[in-house]
Amino acid sequence: MKKQSDLKVAIGGLGAIGLKVAECLDAGEIPGMALSAVAARDQDKLRRNLEGFRHQPLMLSVEELGAHADVVIECAPKSVFSAIANSAIDNGCTFMPLSVGALLDNMDLIDRARANNAVIFVPTGALLGLDAVKAVSEGEVSSITLVTRKPPTGLSGAPYLVDNNIDVDNLTGALQVFSGTARDAAKAFPANVNVAAALALAGIGPDRTTVEVWADPAVNRNMHTIKVDAEASSFTMSIENVPSETPATGKITALSVIASLRRLTSPLVVGT
Repeated sequence: MKKQSDLKVAIGGLGAIGLKVAECLDAGEIPGMALSAVAARDQDKLRRNLEGFRHQPLMLSVEELGAHADVVIECAPKSVFSAIANSAIDNGCTFMPLSVGALLDNMDLIDRARANNAVIFVPTGALLGLDAVKAVSEGEVSSITLVTRKPPTGLSGAPYLVDNNIDVDNLTGALQVFSGTARDAAKAFPANVNVAAALALAGIGPDRTTVEVWADPAVNRNMHTIKVDAEASSFTMSIENVPSETPATGKITALSVIASLRRLTSPLVVGT
């Protein structure tokens, strides 16, 4: 049974990430939290996904989520990012965006969050080591670079590849398809490298953080390597993520959201 003191969680988008988080909340696996509302483009599919839930959440439009929640999670197409963000922040919620690249184009949300006593909480997602990046960024940092290497299917259809006529479907070897700033990477690959935006926000910003993107038919996981050169520390970290049923998204992303939710109510918080 849900307790009156439970934080109410609303989810915008019930795809590979949102559904996993919703199921976890409905099962009561996150103490102090309950699923209150969901929104998705395909209403019929949404109803089917919710059929086995013990507690049926409200089915709302994305614009209504914030009025029925303490925490709003965005894991939807970038086209509805602003609607979900506005609903959360205008209602003073904790806003947890997964389309972190879209946040770089809406940095005014930070001032609005401050004015509305809201909080923007970016999960680590498919990356690693953001606590170390945040720590060294309190001092002098020479450079931060992210190298992303994915199976071609995980990049196929990205706007940058389409606009530049880059074909990754028949590769016989690794191909570097992008090199530039994190800001440009977020625009070029909105569904693929939200990790670049998260890294930039944790560290030295989207214009100083550099990104390489590789399509590699020899790998079957989404791989990210962070290289940091700073006054306090220099380090290199790599992670290999198993793709979910959506090739561009790793299974770890949903688990990162769940871990972030636990952090909000846990009596013990470990890490920066």
